[in-house]
Amino acid sequence: MKLTRKQRQAAHLAWIYAAAALVTVVSVFPFYNAIITSLQTGQDLFLPSYLPTSFHWENYATALVHNGVGRSLANSVLVATVTVGGCLLVSITGAFALARIRFRGQRALLFTILCVSMFPQVAVLSGMFELVRFLGLYDSLGALVVSYTTFSLPFTIWVLTTFMKNIPVELEEAAIVDGASLWVIITKVFAPIMGPALVTTGLLAFIGAWNEFMFALTFVISGENRTVPVAIALLQGASQYELPWGSIMAASVTVTLPIIVMVLIFQKRIVSGLSAGAVKG
Repeated sequence: MKLTRKQRQAAHLAWIYAAAALVTVVSVFPFYNAIITSLQTGQDLFLPSYLPTSFHWENYATALVHNGVGRSLANSVLVATVTVGGCLLVSITGAFALARIRFRGQRALLFTILCVSMFPQVAVLSGMFELVRFLGLYDSLGALVVSYTTFSLPFTIWVLTTFMKNIPVELEEAAIVDGASLWVIITKVFAPIMGPALVTTGLLAFIGAWNEFMFALTFVISGENRTVPVAIALLQGASQYELPWGSIMAASVTVTLPIIVMVLIFQKRIVSGLSAGAVKG
């Protein structure tokens, strides 16, 4: 039986919606299960359930107050925010130099920046530790800011340089004719145009600093300076062999929510930033 054109279109849409529904379920179910688990306690944690059977909000109070995750959450917000601010400030000026100023070895420098962004953390862990100790930043939030900024800068500079190359030179020339200084051109002309790219790179740098574990575990040993990933990993139960799964899931949900909210708020700018430069003209 030969299908009509409308039937083929309907079948095609049905396959698309089915695939989208499958991807959505696979992506959302772990977080949904974490929310359900965070509201359970005792034996309920070991009973399979796809719908909430109890609402023990004490798990959130235990995680945030008694286990110190709330303080670690504030540390993560501070470290990630300072890291993003430093990265964007250095990246937009560096991208301007690499995109607008012609100098010898420019391509080699860009290639080096790209290669540095591919280095695994464990490969530079010992060297970064020596740098942090030399600067006197060991066991402080400054050690994390320095290390996170070092690893985020190559990516942000590369993305912003690519984006800035697509900005018409006439805008810069018009600003120069009007007597604008270099800093005014960067902040008043380029920065508003590069809004989607700045939001995208800033959010990715924020997520990287927010979720980082290895440097946070190595460079910080005191409880008051720990970030959220380390605090969750070091949560302990009443005994050595008991893990407070309800509190762990409550902390995990609390840590994940800010990222979800930020992505939803800046969704349009993120899409614009990721697709910038794909079509020129």
